[in-house]
Amino acid sequence: MKLSEIKSELKKLTTIAFQLPNGELVPNHFHVTEVGKVSKHFIDCGGIVRTEELVNFQLWEANDYDHRLHPEKLIHIIELSEKTLVLPDLEIEVEYQMKETIGKFSLDFDGTNFLLISKLTDCLAKDKCGIPTEKPKVKIGEWKPKQTSCCTPDSGCC
Repeated sequence: MKLSEIKSELKKLTTIAFQLPNGELVPNHFHVTEVGKVSKHFIDCGGIVRTEELVNFQLWEANDYDHRLHPEKLIHIIELSEKTLVLPDLEIEVEYQMKETIGKFSLDFDGTNFLLISKLTDCLAKDKCGIPTEKPKVKIGEWKPKQTSCCTPDSGCC
C-alpha cells in the first residue's frame, strides 16, 4: 500500500485498526511514533547493486489506554511528513514490536482493517546462485539417477 492509498482509505474511516498476520488486532491505544523514509543501497549475492526506498511507519503501544489515534490525526501526521521530509508516494512498511524483536510488515487494507502482511527474505539473484525459478517437473519413469559413481544398484559392488 502506498501513502496515497492509506490517506484515501483513512478519509472513509471513523476509527483505525491494524490487524496482525495471526488475526489479532494491535491494541487500539497504539501510537504512530515515526513516519520516515528508509533508503537501502545494497549489493545482492549475484553482484548487482540495488536501491530500495520505502515509507516507514512505526507502531507503538504504551500504558495510556485512553489514547486513540483518529483517522484525521494520522492523515495530518502523514501530510506533515510528506511536506517536511519531501516524501514521494512510496510503498509503506510498518514496524511493530513483537515479543522479542521488531516485526516488519507490508501493508494492505480489507475495507475495515489495515492488514500487516508478513515479509519474507528472498534471493534476488537466483539465476547466479543456481536456484531454479520453478521446481523442475519430472514424470515418474523419466527420472534417471546420476551416474557419478561406479557403484550402482545393479552393479553388485554394495
